[in-house]
Amino acid sequence: MGFTALSLKGRALRLLAQREHSRTELQAKLARHVQEGDDLPALLDELQARDFINAERVAESVVHRRAERFGTQRVLQELRRKGLDEDLVRSTAAQLTGTELQRARAVWRQRFGDQPADTPQERARQMRFLATRGFAADVVRRVVRGSDEWE
Repeated sequence: MGFTALSLKGRALRLLAQREHSRTELQAKLARHVQEGDDLPALLDELQARDFINAERVAESVVHRRAERFGTQRVLQELRRKGLDEDLVRSTAAQLTGTELQRARAVWRQRFGDQPADTPQERARQMRFLATRGFAADVVRRVVRGSDEWE
């Protein structure tokens, strides 16, 4: 009733079953499990050819999980960290930029309610909060200034 060690392919499929992984992520996670005779690049090529590894799906997954709570810059940083192609990152940025103001407003409302900051210190605190979430500076200013400037 003993357990046998998973093959490299088994480990890769288990990781891919949990969530979408980029090729770079899988390579990093599987590298420590490579044994003599294993060909990690060939395995990754096979998984990519069978569409188990798909950069567009990875980008979609990150946007779906993160965009609601984070700004465009923070999401793009995660995409780059996953090793995705810069063209895909740029196209995702274009998609996210159009909704950034609405997303920043939602995050701000959830954290601070509907009342604009009444002191410069509170305004600075709210701006820092949104900036650390990865929202653009002009969007942060528009959100924190108050509802009179909202479209």
